[in-house]
Amino acid sequence: MYSRMLIRGTAAAVAARRIRYIVGPVMSKGWKCGGLEVKHLNTSTGDTVTIGDIKYQLKTPKNPELVPVNHTSESLPQAVAQHLRWIMQKDLLGQDVFLIGPPGPLRRSVAMQYLELTKREVEYVALSRDTTESDLKQRREIRSGTAFYIDQAVTREKIASSDIQLRCFGLRSAGQKSLKRLQDIVCKDEAFVSRVQCAVRAATEGRILVLEGLEKAERNVLPVLNNLLENREMQLEDGRFLVSAQRYDALLQEHAKEELDAWKIVRVSEDFRVIALGLPVPRYKGNPLDPPLRSRFQARDVYYLPFKDHLDLLYQAGPRVPAERVSQLLSCATTLCSQESASLGLPDFPVDSLSAAVQVLDLFPMVSTQQLILRLYPYQTMLGTEGRTAVEGVLRRFELLDGTSQASPQAVVCVEQGQGVIPGKAAVTLGIADTTVTIQVPAGQRAPRPANASATFISTPSHARMLAEMMQSHLVKDICLIGPKGCGKSAIAREFAEILGYSTEPIMLYQDMTARDLLQQRYTLPNGDTAWRPAPLVSAAREGKLAVLDGIHRVNLGTLAVLSSLHRLLHERELTLYDGSRLLRWDRYRAVKEELHLTDQQLQDRCVFPVHPAFRIVALAEPPLVGSSSQQWLGPEVLTMFLFHTVGTLARDEEAAIIHGTTPHVPGEAMEQLLQLTHNLRQTKDPTAQSLASSLSTRQLLRICRRLSQYPEESVAHAVNKACLSRFLPSLARSSLQKNLSDCLIEERTDPAAEQKEDHTCVVRDGILTLGRISAPVYSPEEKTKVPDVLFYDNAQKRINEKQVHVNVEDISMIGPESTRKQVQSRCCGGALGARSEEVLTTLSLQHMMVMEDMLKDFLLGEHLLLVGNQGVGKNKIVDRFLHLMNRPREYLQLHRDTTVQTLTLQPSVRDGIIVYEDSPLVRAVKQGHVLVVDEADKAPTNVTCILKTLVESGEMVLADGRRIVSDPLDAVERPGVIAMHPDFRMIVLANRPGFPFLGNNFFGALGDIFSCHAVDNPKPQAEFSMLKRYGPDVPDVVLQKLVAAFGELRTMADQGTISYPYSTREVVNIVKHLQKFPEEGLANVVGNVFDFDSYNKDTREVLVTALHKHGIPIGAKPTSVHLAKELPLPDCKMVGYWTVTQESSTCRNLLCPTESRRIDIKGPVFLRVQGYPLERHEARALNFTEERAHWQIPMNEANIICDVTTANGVIYVATCNPVGLYAMRDGADELRCIELYDVFPRSISAVWQPFITVATLGGPLDGQVVLHEEQSNTVLHLDLVTGAVRRLVLSQAKEEGPVYKNSTWWNTKDSQSGYRICREFAHKNWLLFYKADGTWLDVLDVLQGQVHTISLPISLRAVFLVTEDHWLLIESKTDRKFLLTKPTHMGTEEPGVCQLHTVNEEGISTGFGTSSGAEPAVPHEVSSEQLPNENLSAALGQKIVSPNRLVCSPSAYADIVVGFPELLVSNCHDTSVIRPVQVYSRLVQSPSEVYSFKRARSLTEGRGRDLFFGSSHRSGPAKRVNCVTLVQANQVVRALPPTQVPLGDIYPKDVTPPMTAAYLEVTDLNSKNVKYIPVPRTGSMSPYTAWISKLSDTDVVIAPLGSGGVVTVDMGGYVRLWETGLDKLQRSLLEWRNMIGSEDGRPIQITVQRDSGLDANSPKHGKTDPNNAPHIGGNQWAGGTGGRDTAGLGGKGGPYRLDAGHKVSQVSQEEKDAVPEHVKRAAREMAEKAFKERLKEIAMSEYDADTYQRISSAVRRQVQSLRIILDSLQAKGKERQWLKNQALGELDDAKIIDGLTGEKAIYKRREELEPELGSPQQKPKRLRLLADISGSMYRFNGVDGRLERSMEAVCMVMEALESYEHKFKYDITGHSGDGFNIELVTCDKVPKNNKHRLKVLKTMHAHSQFCMSGDYTLEATEHAVRELAREEADEHFVIVLSDANLERYGINPERFARVLTAEPQVHAFAIFIGSLGDQAQRLQRTLPAGRSFVAMDTKQIPQILQQIFTSTVLSSA
Repeated sequence: MYSRMLIRGTAAAVAARRIRYIVGPVMSKGWKCGGLEVKHLNTSTGDTVTIGDIKYQLKTPKNPELVPVNHTSESLPQAVAQHLRWIMQKDLLGQDVFLIGPPGPLRRSVAMQYLELTKREVEYVALSRDTTESDLKQRREIRSGTAFYIDQAVTREKIASSDIQLRCFGLRSAGQKSLKRLQDIVCKDEAFVSRVQCAVRAATEGRILVLEGLEKAERNVLPVLNNLLENREMQLEDGRFLVSAQRYDALLQEHAKEELDAWKIVRVSEDFRVIALGLPVPRYKGNPLDPPLRSRFQARDVYYLPFKDHLDLLYQAGPRVPAERVSQLLSCATTLCSQESASLGLPDFPVDSLSAAVQVLDLFPMVSTQQLILRLYPYQTMLGTEGRTAVEGVLRRFELLDGTSQASPQAVVCVEQGQGVIPGKAAVTLGIADTTVTIQVPAGQRAPRPANASATFISTPSHARMLAEMMQSHLVKDICLIGPKGCGKSAIAREFAEILGYSTEPIMLYQDMTARDLLQQRYTLPNGDTAWRPAPLVSAAREGKLAVLDGIHRVNLGTLAVLSSLHRLLHERELTLYDGSRLLRWDRYRAVKEELHLTDQQLQDRCVFPVHPAFRIVALAEPPLVGSSSQQWLGPEVLTMFLFHTVGTLARDEEAAIIHGTTPHVPGEAMEQLLQLTHNLRQTKDPTAQSLASSLSTRQLLRICRRLSQYPEESVAHAVNKACLSRFLPSLARSSLQKNLSDCLIEERTDPAAEQKEDHTCVVRDGILTLGRISAPVYSPEEKTKVPDVLFYDNAQKRINEKQVHVNVEDISMIGPESTRKQVQSRCCGGALGARSEEVLTTLSLQHMMVMEDMLKDFLLGEHLLLVGNQGVGKNKIVDRFLHLMNRPREYLQLHRDTTVQTLTLQPSVRDGIIVYEDSPLVRAVKQGHVLVVDEADKAPTNVTCILKTLVESGEMVLADGRRIVSDPLDAVERPGVIAMHPDFRMIVLANRPGFPFLGNNFFGALGDIFSCHAVDNPKPQAEFSMLKRYGPDVPDVVLQKLVAAFGELRTMADQGTISYPYSTREVVNIVKHLQKFPEEGLANVVGNVFDFDSYNKDTREVLVTALHKHGIPIGAKPTSVHLAKELPLPDCKMVGYWTVTQESSTCRNLLCPTESRRIDIKGPVFLRVQGYPLERHEARALNFTEERAHWQIPMNEANIICDVTTANGVIYVATCNPVGLYAMRDGADELRCIELYDVFPRSISAVWQPFITVATLGGPLDGQVVLHEEQSNTVLHLDLVTGAVRRLVLSQAKEEGPVYKNSTWWNTKDSQSGYRICREFAHKNWLLFYKADGTWLDVLDVLQGQVHTISLPISLRAVFLVTEDHWLLIESKTDRKFLLTKPTHMGTEEPGVCQLHTVNEEGISTGFGTSSGAEPAVPHEVSSEQLPNENLSAALGQKIVSPNRLVCSPSAYADIVVGFPELLVSNCHDTSVIRPVQVYSRLVQSPSEVYSFKRARSLTEGRGRDLFFGSSHRSGPAKRVNCVTLVQANQVVRALPPTQVPLGDIYPKDVTPPMTAAYLEVTDLNSKNVKYIPVPRTGSMSPYTAWISKLSDTDVVIAPLGSGGVVTVDMGGYVRLWETGLDKLQRSLLEWRNMIGSEDGRPIQITVQRDSGLDANSPKHGKTDPNNAPHIGGNQWAGGTGGRDTAGLGGKGGPYRLDAGHKVSQVSQEEKDAVPEHVKRAAREMAEKAFKERLKEIAMSEYDADTYQRISSAVRRQVQSLRIILDSLQAKGKERQWLKNQALGELDDAKIIDGLTGEKAIYKRREELEPELGSPQQKPKRLRLLADISGSMYRFNGVDGRLERSMEAVCMVMEALESYEHKFKYDITGHSGDGFNIELVTCDKVPKNNKHRLKVLKTMHAHSQFCMSGDYTLEATEHAVRELAREEADEHFVIVLSDANLERYGINPERFARVLTAEPQVHAFAIFIGSLGDQAQRLQRTLPAGRSFVAMDTKQIPQILQQIFTSTVLSSA
């Protein structure tokens, strides 16, 4: 009666199943299942095994301990019986079998059951990629100087004459010099033991050879077995030859046995068989079987057990589990193993592990089935969204989604050991819901510990639940904990071990780990004999420890032997070791012991050992990367090995509890902010933010909080930025982090200015080191010679102690490891720093001092440090200085790509034939308590450096020689192989920044969270300048400043990806050192020392030269390249008249002007936003020396108008008026400030009123504040550009007018409307003068006192000039007569009539006959407010004279000088004496002022005249801004004149067309008596309000003085230009410029003989085409060669055109290229043109189309090249060669030294590109979709902002940059417009291949935008693209949306657009807004997720943004 006949799930069925389970074993001696019966029969001929109708005669085994035991179960499933019967058939036929099937123990179990039934001895081999020929045939061992060849059975070799054959032999040559050197070391009397391996033992002894994992072995290894399998023959290394039994017996008939033995012929037993176990490839990873090998096997598909058979087994495993629940479990598992599931990409369900789940259910019937399935099959961790949905659908189908309805264990209630508990186990009580369940689980040898009794482990509900679930799994199977780094996996494993009393054995796994590393390690005994040492895993198995396998995800699971070896240990607790030892499961060991009646010692003599019943394994792993083909480690094989528990990130309250428990004094607010930020990042769907969350793991949070508790003044932002290394994050990730910090109200507390003021000096006093505010005792080392010794000076020249030990902060460059090699002596004793025998001068910047202070904080907290930065920024210098200050000895370890785990810990060497391991610096530092400095950590593979994790985290490590490092000194007591870690040991790791361009291994990403991280950046400009000044004290400051600025920009360009190399401080220091030593060289030449690396890369060189020129480094310039303006002579200076004052009789009183004073009304302040913009300053003297010094452009829109410019204290202020705004910028700064006032001054009122602004700068104590005056409304504003405060100063309500409302514009009438004016000559003294044209009053505003003084006048005013503070020159409006107003210095006096008005008469010089030369009164353009210095006055007049004077600028003269004005003119009226040495004027006699003039041939006219830009003049009145300035110190007058008023014929030759200019600067120099005209370049763009501009100025520029010898001009396009006009300044600048270029004296340096190629370029030709495309260097035969001549190629000379054949380029020097004859060049040009036309004809492209495409392509050529460099580097990194081991040729493998000593051949390693594993997922390309906006608005507004052109350039860049990268990037381009959202432009299967096709795409874009319907489908196009790409398989998905920001017009909600961009987490979607009306784009960007949107209003920005997207996301996952 069978249970299947009963209703499933009924009580009767359960009862029947239990009865069958109980009585089944006693029904028969055999096993019966279905139709087959397995019986043991005893007959007279011996025991017989019968399976069905097949019988097998048993034989007595020679070594019964090799026969498997306890593998057969009481009830044998029918399917297994069928397999056994088939194997018996093949055994009787003498055939070898191959059991193939899915992963799991079933195949091995079937094989072992057959061997147990047939009493056959077994030899088991787990194959791997590390298996070699010697592992299968013979392995040599050294024994006592003699070579023994032992046919090894089970026992170890016993050297005796009765069982060995002596074969003495000499050393055999391995064919390699390195092997020969090794073997020469071995003493002559040594010998080798050749251990016969399992395959040979099995063949000779008649055993069964079980080979498992054939698919994992290298394909060239297994063929050594081919002949053994086919013919039972094999040639052995010791000269013996195996032959089949039949052949041997036939020979034995003809020859004696002794003769056969002499011939070394060995008989293969007729009982020898091979059972191979393997996986089907290619469904699973691995190598397919070699066809010859496959043909020698008979295959059997051992699939999972049939449903019924498996169900019966599960019923037996869980008799109390309801049958329906068991059936549902098995049904679910079977479904997930189906072909349909495999087609969905789901890994096989571990069906064989179901019994473990059923056992748990048997004890815990209330547990959730879904939770158990998650332990077997963690689909939520390893599968993507679709996979999880599919699995949950299956669970729902079988009613197994009970995760929320069923209870799960909550905590471990208690753990007991003692009475009633089985020895070796512990009674664990688990709390589940409202009940408790007690189970007995294996336990360690120590006493258990209560669950919550740990002082270091803070338990949380999730941890308690995890530990309880682990107890359940621990009962039935090994455990694997999966969780992100830093989430607490290691801590949970330690707590689990301590609760159960386990001793742990931490084992760090790494990628190159071999089975030997994991199981047994070879070593030499003191006498030179070779032996095997058990690895920690084997020791843990024998001693009953808990083995913690940390990093199982790092192992290459497809082929690595580690897991192949672990399969048997994990599933069956059995293991076969390399020395022949066998580990058996405890019950099987006991059965063998009892059956054979052997003692433990006897079994150990036979190398049989038990696995301790308490032995367990806990594996730790990080989650697999979903969707990645390379990091999906959780495959079908691993799923069968463990029960998996996912350790998630803690809930916020739990994390807070842990932080409070470990750091109770952490500031509460800081902790809350930190937790909020962390959980915001973890919960977001943005993958960029999620990647940031991994840097803020629980481990990292604890570290941050420990630091904050100790240093509460630190900001959370600083701690987070330090932990995330935000300085080196990609820009997208950095912006995302900053946005999240801002959302959490986390801001940096300190500003840079405050940091500069803080004390960051170093002081060592009385044995105490103080760094800034942190102090620590100075260390007193025993080994003082290892303390780094460097002499430092800080930039502030401060001493650090009384011993005159100077502290500095060095450049960070050159010294580094050299100090270690030199073994610099540090004379430090007693904690004091003493004298030094060798001083190394270095200089560190302030920020590096701050880094050291941060390091000291972490060092005192016991942290290990990680310093990350670019090359050459001083990481080594900082560490050396840090250790020097602390007096700490250092051990130095430099890593590289060939660093291995062995070399990281020990260095093996051979001494006298014995392998000796020398301690590495790491071990020495651990033992002696030194600081280990690990340099270049990113160069070594992360799978190597990961072994540092256990050392840093738990203080434990196992060395290659078997020794162990432990952190607890008590664990090392009386244990010779244990090293106690010194309590003073610390580790400081140095690494380059992750990502491009270093492309090293991401050490920070792999191990960053176990270190305290510090970012080391290049010094800031001021610090770098100070540092360079130390290196070059004699180098001019201007040179240093240029170098600092240029290199700063180059570093920024490297960060942006524009250039590939990040120039560091090291390079600029070397330049300065050279200039200091050889100052005559010239900067332009010396910088070639750094930049010549890039001289052959045209695009990179252009970028570098542009950057250097921008900062005034004249690379490429010549000393003769001086292009100053042509000087013309001035006319002679003549006295033209006098100025006199009218006197009335004897009185001094003239017209009295009453004065009235009052307080001003101040309104405000209101605070407006002061914005900062980068200032792109370009030095103008890059290639040529001209008067122009520098220029830059103000960031204003094209409609704006420059209105005014003024300067003060080196700051330039520019006012605009459409809209009104003010820009402030300092000469030499890299940022300008802007404040917009369109809220105060409306942009337009009725489209009529347009303001006119004048700006005046105030002086102390109001420095930095300005007054703005609008002349129509008389509005006066007081602005503070620091705070943004704006105040309105109301002078008088009656005088303040509103804007003018008129139907016509205000300049159209002939009589210009009168307006208010401001005089600002004395604004620096904080008073201003206001008046109205045609008005009769003056308002004097005292800003500081808040008063206004009104002076009433008897005349109407036209102009006012403030010639001194108390003398003002007034011009009457009607008559242009001049008046001089005198006033007291202080206006507040009550004395009446203090202001007097004097009439100034202009009298000509008498010419005789009663006539004079006087002229009509004229209005001056400018009157200087300062007098000319006496030497300038004398030079101008040609006579020595000392007198008051003023420089007057009038239209009729270049310059006028009024001598004696104003002081002497009115001196008699004020009773003042003025001494004039040459002429003495009487006090009582009128003192006229002499007027000297440099007359023009014709007067200047008002207006522009005919202008190319404006056409005819637009106005008739004078301009509002008179562009004339006086430079009294330079003795110059500078005017800005239109070209129509410049004598162009005198300046330019007749055959030269004058350039297009905005204006000419007329510089009248009164010292040299010359005038010159400097052209001001015309702006590229200008406001369309041309009439308004013409009203402002006669030219397109406004001008203001700058310093004493220069001016600044601002043109209407916003270009600011600085000019030097003073002769003294020009001469000094020219000298400096020539010094920077270097001297060229023409003298020969050396006579050299330089061999040229010897061959001239003759005639250009295409050349032959090589069918093999081999590289050709030189010559003139082949096309596509490099460095040759005449033919088409690269890098040569004389060829017709360039031809790239894909080879490395050998470049001919530029000199040799220039030496090509002209006729050859001409022929080459003609041939190139012909080939170009033929190419165009070939692709049917016209020359016009070619020009059109070239125009678009050239705009992005540089960015295309830059992006391709990045892609090439990425591709090169992906193709980096790997080490192939076990090679017969190559470099000696250190791990194989012992094998080399024994004579092995495959002991080498060599680098090769690894082929992808067969069966592994194919590497998918990255998927990109570019959405281009081709709507009508793009065409409509293209003329305004060029948005359509920008879009076309971006599309062109993508097409060109990704050409030939189709295997890496699969892209398409679609458009969206009013016609639809999916308009195909480029499809991914048909990308454009040439310029014609690409131009067609661009033309389509242009035409579509012209003729499409109105409308916007941006949202729909984005949604469609994101959704469609998410369905495609790709490595990464990108959607880039090009659009204008005009979404509001079509009712598109920005929040909805944000949701669309982030709808699919696996799709990186970005929006680039390339058109905006107003600030639409900026407002829209603020509403979108951080880093997902960009605004590109400049053509150059789009390619850079695309570059930024690729480099930040592509490289992060590379």
